[in-house]
Amino acid sequence: MQRRTLLAATSTLLGLPALVHAQALEKPKLTIAVGGKNLLYYLPLTIAESQGFFKAEGLDLTIADFAGGSQALRAVVGGSADVVSGAFEHTLNMQSKGQKLRAFVLQGRAPQIVLGVNPKTMPGFKTVADLKGKKIGVTAPGSSTNVMANFVLAKAGLKPSDVSIIGVGAGSGAVAAMRAGQIDAMSNLDPVITLLQRSGDLKVVSDTRIVAEAEKVFGGPMPAACLYAPQSFIDKNPATAQALANAIVRADKWIQAAGAADIIKAVPENYLLGDRAVYIDAFMAAKGALSPDGLFPEAGAATAARALQSIDETLKDVKFDLAGAYTNDFVRKALAKYPKG
Repeated sequence: MQRRTLLAATSTLLGLPALVHAQALEKPKLTIAVGGKNLLYYLPLTIAESQGFFKAEGLDLTIADFAGGSQALRAVVGGSADVVSGAFEHTLNMQSKGQKLRAFVLQGRAPQIVLGVNPKTMPGFKTVADLKGKKIGVTAPGSSTNVMANFVLAKAGLKPSDVSIIGVGAGSGAVAAMRAGQIDAMSNLDPVITLLQRSGDLKVVSDTRIVAEAEKVFGGPMPAACLYAPQSFIDKNPATAQALANAIVRADKWIQAAGAADIIKAVPENYLLGDRAVYIDAFMAAKGALSPDGLFPEAGAATAARALQSIDETLKDVKFDLAGAYTNDFVRKALAKYPKG
């Protein structure tokens, strides 16, 4: 009788997966900070939310949206958020400041950042060196868009102090700043880039939406958007980190199998910036740069470290703990659990 009772109880529990998940998670209610949630750069985060993948893992998430990745990072360092959906290189940059942050699931395998010039204010543009003394718009100072701009400038022999960096956000404000001629160039992401390209308000100089071009620019695979958190959070909440990784891996796989119509239905209307056709074009341009499986490339951390050291003198002699910047352990478990997404 006792064995039958046990079997009945087990089958009842198996019928309540969400309850089992919720009981197993150390912190089911948590906050993710992101800088520019509407960007295709963070599409897996939005898909995991809109398709119910986070909820299926027993998570009750608040997603706090900021103007740029540097502000999202500050939210976690300051304690108002638990996890960041942000650019991978922040995990390395913060090592030099004594902060241990670790990335645990990948959303983007190339930065998707585009540097382009304003044809109105720079009609005679020929090379990146022409940007000396000009105003460059980024999502927020210190964000990955700023890092990308600095990197391309450095290759042309320019220092960050040779230009004026202006935060313009990642939406309609960025579009307006470009069209009004308030900035001479821009380092930003889709759908902003595709919208400005379509209207003739942006001339592309460097495009890391194309994986091969990103690897050429950075000299190797450059991991981009990911979920990262303080190492202390991951140590205390391994089941919660696993649940987050599961949801993002499912989203990564869902996106690769999705068509344009699926994406349009899955994202909020305000992401489209008033033009569905532009968003579809932007999605098709960015799809190849999104991670198909959530895994970090083995050479990725070294590429990111080289990029940071090439633009920041204070990091030149830093010996980064590359292995400590990321882990694929959670993703491997997620892939075993959801082999088909």
